[in-house]
Amino acid sequence: MNYVITIGRQLGSGGKQIGEALSQRLQIPCYDKELIQIASRESGLGKEFFEQVDEKSSYSFFGKYFGFRSGYTGDCNYLCNETLFKIQSDVIRQLAERESCIFVGRCADYILRNHPQCLNVFISARTEDRIERIRTAQDLTDKEATARMEQADKRRADYYNYYSNKVWGMASSYDLCINSSVFGIDTIIAMIEEYVLGHYSSAK
Repeated sequence: MNYVITIGRQLGSGGKQIGEALSQRLQIPCYDKELIQIASRESGLGKEFFEQVDEKSSYSFFGKYFGFRSGYTGDCNYLCNETLFKIQSDVIRQLAERESCIFVGRCADYILRNHPQCLNVFISARTEDRIERIRTAQDLTDKEATARMEQADKRRADYYNYYSNKVWGMASSYDLCINSSVFGIDTIIAMIEEYVLGHYSSAK
């Protein structure tokens, strides 16, 4: 049976880096923003619709519905965020059924809550380390990096809490919560790799 690793993360914690490194070491795909492209292709809808409900985009509980104009009929149709989230969720389930893989963000831990071989991880880090990583990666000032961090935290928390009915970043929502400032990126990668190979080796 396939196994899955889901990674929730604070911006600047190194969660995406951990997912990509595990993908290379375990030789399984890692899905992040690629999910938007796949959902768009599978549904026949433009990727801009999925970006409306993506965890990295502005999200409002009051913006539940939005319109788009059909290129075929010219009529105005309406989709709700829940419909688009369901389409993306179906893609995540299909990928997890087809292959062992890693998902970064997008409530994958909740979507795959019934998957028998799923390790749900949340990566955090000290605020000062997150700001430094964001500042360096995006060429920002400390003030700009702090604002970007706070905005991302709010958006991800709103997205996760709304769709999962759980609490983003709370230990009870995951199997493993770990601070990359304490353990370091390389150590975390090795820890997760060792666990996966020890528990899911027969699934590859």
